[in-house]
Formats: sequence, structure tokens, C-alpha cells
Amino acid sequence: MLETFLFFLFAIVAVVGALGMLIARNPVSSALWMIMTLFSIACLYITLNAEFIGVIQVLVYAGAIMVLFLFVIMLLNLESMPSLGDLDWRKVVAFALGIAVLAQLLVVISLKLDVMPEPVAIAEAADATSATNIGIALLTEHSFSLEIIGVLLLAATVGAVMLAKKRFV
Repeated sequence: MLETFLFFLFAIVAVVGALGMLIARNPVSSALWMIMTLFSIACLYITLNAEFIGVIQVLVYAGAIMVLFLFVIMLLNLESMPSLGDLDWRKVVAFALGIAVLAQLLVVISLKLDVMPEPVAIAEAADATSATNIGIALLTEHSFSLEIIGVLLLAATVGAVMLAKKRFV
């Protein structure tokens, strides 16, 4: 009962945060709304017994990527978002109808190709997403991919430092 209540509470907080991010005029406050949304999504993962994914959500997205977004916003010195003008209601309705038709098309194609996923037992899903099993899979089956990602991140860091040290005259 408590888990169901917390799930719906965090779902409502995530939707409110997403709407706040879209409506906010200031980019910094929009980024803060997005952080709130990411935290509530992490709480949703935790209520679904996916603790590892919830912790990674906080560390990677709410921690690292949002700090990067805030640094970029502050470096660009943006005061407010550019105005988009008045929205035409016909374009909004046409967009919504286009998304609905695309969703129906994808459902029909997935039913014809029989690509719907098989239901998995909760115990199997919880066992597959445990931190121990993910760590073993990363360090055995996917060790080469992990090393390549490390080299790419190192190259990106060195490039960012070199660009930051370059003086523009």
C-alpha cells in the first residue's frame, strides 16, 4: 500500500517537474526543474525495486550531466529563453494527431512482426538488475567496451582542457 502511494506521489512530482521545466522562462530554473524530475524518476526506480538504476540515475544524470548543463548555461550567460512567439492551435493539434497516428502505426507493425516482449517474473528482473550481476557482466563480458569508453572519455577531457586553455584574441 505504501509503495503504491509513493509510486504515484513520485510520478505526480515527475510530471509537475517536467511541466515546470517546459514552462520556466529562466534557463537556470528550467535546469533545476529538470533536476527535480530526474530525482523523482530515480525514486520511481527505487519503488520498483531497481535500486541500482535509481542510484545511477542520481549519480550520472542528476549529478554529472545536470552540473554540466548548469556550467554551460552560466558560461553562455543566458538571461532568458528566446521568445517562440504565439503558438498556432492548428499546428499543436496537427502535431498531436501526427504523434497519435505514428503510435498506432508502431503498434500495428509490432503486432504484425510479433516483437512484443515476453513478460518476466519480478524475481528474475530483480536478480538480473542487482548490482553484483551488473558488475560481473561489466567486468567480464563487456570489459573491452568499458575500456574503450574510458579512453574516449579521457580523450574528450584532454580536448576540453586544451580548448579551455586556448586564449582567444
